[in-house]
Amino acid sequence: MRTRPVDDPGRLLDLLPDDAPLCWVRDGDGLVGWGEVARFTATGPDRFARADAWWRSFTQRLDVHDEVDEPGSGPVAFASFTFAAESAGSALVVPRVVVGRRGDRAWVSEFSGDDRPPVRAVSPVRRTGTVRYADGHLPVAGYRVAVADAVRRMRGGELEKAALAHDLLAVADAPLDARFLLGGLAERYPTCWTFSVDGLVGATPEMLISRTGGRSVRSRVLAGTLWPDADGRGADAAALARRLLDSAKDRHEHQLAVDSLATALRPLCARLDVPDTPDVISLRNVSHLSTDVSGTLHADEPAGLLRLAEAVHPTAAVGGTPREAAVALIAELEGMDRGRYAGPVGWVDGDGDGELGIALRCAQLDGPVARLFAGCGVVADSDPDTEVREAAAKLAAFRDALEGVRGS
Repeated sequence: MRTRPVDDPGRLLDLLPDDAPLCWVRDGDGLVGWGEVARFTATGPDRFARADAWWRSFTQRLDVHDEVDEPGSGPVAFASFTFAAESAGSALVVPRVVVGRRGDRAWVSEFSGDDRPPVRAVSPVRRTGTVRYADGHLPVAGYRVAVADAVRRMRGGELEKAALAHDLLAVADAPLDARFLLGGLAERYPTCWTFSVDGLVGATPEMLISRTGGRSVRSRVLAGTLWPDADGRGADAAALARRLLDSAKDRHEHQLAVDSLATALRPLCARLDVPDTPDVISLRNVSHLSTDVSGTLHADEPAGLLRLAEAVHPTAAVGGTPREAAVALIAELEGMDRGRYAGPVGWVDGDGDGELGIALRCAQLDGPVARLFAGCGVVADSDPDTEVREAAAKLAAFRDALEGVRGS
């Protein structure tokens, strides 16, 4: 395969075909891909290790000519893993063509041996049209009951936190075009990572783990949420930020998530920097407490991106504390297969570098049907009615994209 520099390709999303588009874009930079030369799927608790072994074996057999030498140049696989070990659907997909951009540099990577241009005419993007909504496997009423049961059990000392979710079905009149959804999400949430892998489409604000230069790692932990009118007050971002930072409940929930990430990552690092206090990130629909963790992996056989994901997934942000008890409670109270919702999603390159976010604000597409997901971190102080409203606020991100609501 060959990677070569190219002139500015324009908006990356505009290059995508409607057939199985692959995407990881944030604020105009990132990677898009199409075609498929190889695929790996796995189920079970060892799915990350097996994917890592397959990817290393695959890349070792390649004759690579990389004229760019940037993270994401050379061979790349788009990755998406299930939340639960027993769920089917974890996959690495290796596209035939990848177009990437980082700052003022752009490139194309191709497996084909000819000189066909990588940027080609694609079909017009199809708007969604009329959308009807229906209950998913866990309707809102059932979700409220699940949250109330979790709160009761936490107050009884069974565990500290569990991140419960529910789903919603959106049904259109014709097969959905992932590119229309990606465009709406990228426009409204430019600071999020907009993704499409194997039919899972979304825009996540949370970076589970990234690795660059073989040893540098970063993670953005989000937990603790407020949204306009969550407590009957206005949409002023500064006021929301102050209330978040002053909320004992949200600070406790956030610290559990940071601690779980740091505990899992610290044994793999020679250095790990964990800020003492969180920041606040403000999106169009919600504001989150946020902590950026950074570190340097041990020099002796540093873990690749997929093995790092194996170590840290699921953090308490989307699982809970203690991890095993929370995951068991999630399966019991939700009573549904989350699939790849809240699992790692992103890309990995031939050096073991890459970026894996947490699949949030997302939906699984299947022809004219989209299965949307949203969840909340539940602790002993949680109010079930408030958690239901928080989930609805989070669902608004994808519902707006489906319905073609654009940013102002």
